[in-house]
Amino acid sequence: MRVLLTGGSGFVGSYVAEQLVSLGHTVRALVRPRSDSKFLKTLNNVELAPGAIEDRPSLQAAVRGVDAVVHVAGLVKARRPDEFFEVNTEGTKNLLAAAEAHAPGLKRFVYVSSLAAVGPSADGKPVADDAPPRPVTHYGRSKLAAEQAVLAAKDRLPVTVIRPPLIYGPRDRETLAFFTAVRNGVLPVLGDGRNTLSVVYGEDCAAAIVRAAVSDGPSGRTYFVDDGSVYVWRDALAEVEKAMGKRAFFRVGLPMPVVQLAAAATQLYGKVTRTAQMLTLDKVNELKQRHWVCEGSGARRDLGWHPRTSWSEGVAKAVAWYRQCGWL
Repeated sequence: MRVLLTGGSGFVGSYVAEQLVSLGHTVRALVRPRSDSKFLKTLNNVELAPGAIEDRPSLQAAVRGVDAVVHVAGLVKARRPDEFFEVNTEGTKNLLAAAEAHAPGLKRFVYVSSLAAVGPSADGKPVADDAPPRPVTHYGRSKLAAEQAVLAAKDRLPVTVIRPPLIYGPRDRETLAFFTAVRNGVLPVLGDGRNTLSVVYGEDCAAAIVRAAVSDGPSGRTYFVDDGSVYVWRDALAEVEKAMGKRAFFRVGLPMPVVQLAAAATQLYGKVTRTAQMLTLDKVNELKQRHWVCEGSGARRDLGWHPRTSWSEGVAKAVAWYRQCGWL
């Protein structure tokens, strides 16, 4: 199969590309001119297609002759709220339109969304695949709008939506902050640290995406993918310390007003410098929620996917990789 992959130069996308070619498929990776494509160039059977999901003409050429589309690319932080929708929502619509017009006979269109599109659990119970969506951030709403566009095309294209929670592991720069905090001896904890979360290891998440891409199941299904456990945040951080072989000297319980003040400062800095910042006042709406948990039984049942890596195993692998690569 020839698969068009967006986001292949990123964290999860790199694993998707790696696993697809290991199964004998050819990957056509859509890459921006400034993308770091060094890793993709080390893989066999990878074609680089210049373009971007906001660039409609580039998508027409990218989708021609492919058997499947795996759409991983998207923004997790933005310079302004509208940018989330311009890239995550409108970019997805552009890709759908190109696939419908220029990829006849497409076998599967996989969209990688997020638990943020559905929102947190109100009662602490893991959110199911069919739960009504209640996103609490601009990012989550942009991902939900993209999901809705994908699912609206289910009778014209065979589509599947994958919703991961927190993704972590080697190659990831976002969760690296947890590890560097321990290395620096200061571990900030929101509130009492009893908030709960679901996670999925990067390679395991990619395996679920690949399963969806090669599946001939019904069109229009959405699936959460998690490692099967619910973690208490303070216990999860203790596993990071164990993997690091170091205990943070200071555990700082951060009251929400302090977090809001820090978010206001970083948001102002981003506005002045015209750069995207992860911690914003909108992000605080997510941090206020105590339970970001989901359950992936649907993916296990329908896709035959099973996660292999627990949090304790995954953070140990991440630490080893970060150190080997000089990131820690």
